[in-house]
Amino acid sequence: MISKDPAELLAAARTGSRTALARLVTMVESGGPVMRAAAALIYRSEPAYVVGITGPPGAGKSTLTDRLITSGLVRGALGDVTFDQLGILCIDPSSPFTGGAILGDRIRMQEHATNDHVFIRSMATRGNLGGLSLAVPDALRVLGASGFPLAVVETVGVGQMEVDIASAADTTVVVTNPGWGDSMQANKAGLLEVADIFVINKADRAGIRETRRDLESMLDLGGERAWRPPILETTATDGSGTEALWDAIAEHRAHQVTSGDLSTRRRERTRRELAKVLGAQVSARIVDLSHGEDYEAQVNRLLAGESDPYSSAEILLR
Repeated sequence: MISKDPAELLAAARTGSRTALARLVTMVESGGPVMRAAAALIYRSEPAYVVGITGPPGAGKSTLTDRLITSGLVRGALGDVTFDQLGILCIDPSSPFTGGAILGDRIRMQEHATNDHVFIRSMATRGNLGGLSLAVPDALRVLGASGFPLAVVETVGVGQMEVDIASAADTTVVVTNPGWGDSMQANKAGLLEVADIFVINKADRAGIRETRRDLESMLDLGGERAWRPPILETTATDGSGTEALWDAIAEHRAHQVTSGDLSTRRRERTRRELAKVLGAQVSARIVDLSHGEDYEAQVNRLLAGESDPYSSAEILLR
């Protein structure tokens, strides 16, 4: 029988138990005391290097991620990061009935679903506008603590709001298609601002020159930068270009390490994660407060015209 103790599960996950690893991810998704107990362990381990794959719906992100898994397992290294197993998180749309992931991306990665060197987990957005639930950073920490030096996060395409991936990844790959739209439309999507690498997938289609030109123009308008995102072309259906993409990700990591940007980015990520957790806990306390007598007293004062919402809020916070 599988243990319910986070420490025992983590020890088992480190020896290769996929069942224990899956149980740990479920714990951090579930929240509550079990999540707190797991977090107390996993945040004391070295984090995995995280590659984020994002882009608009229909760009072919899942197929490209599947090809990257194959390339990664063959290489066994991403620059100075060596590994013999890969962790994949697929952020799927939430089911309107259960709140859980619909599992579409995982279905498209069946080739690796039974591979002992690959762990694939679908996680739900749970209505989060950025495309990433609050449990994703914890799940990535679970992978790192369980012995995965490298993790890939592939997010559901949700258009303009899908920029949260940049706050969770060390390298962000933005996937587009030929004819994606003019540079103004692309800029509105917000995705171009978070890219470390651009990929024009389905490069066997017409319009690739125009798409590359639009991306280059946008980068030119952005001015000088320490790292200029390269623009790569892939055809994920037959694997064309995925080896070059893997090399580009390795080059970006090398740049981050030598420039110190990796430490800076991870510090900012930690600040944002702490702010999110703090916000979630404050929100939970507010919910509890809203069921108390003091809250109802302030509601009565507002109805009687004896106060305003801001003054009442200050009183309740005190």
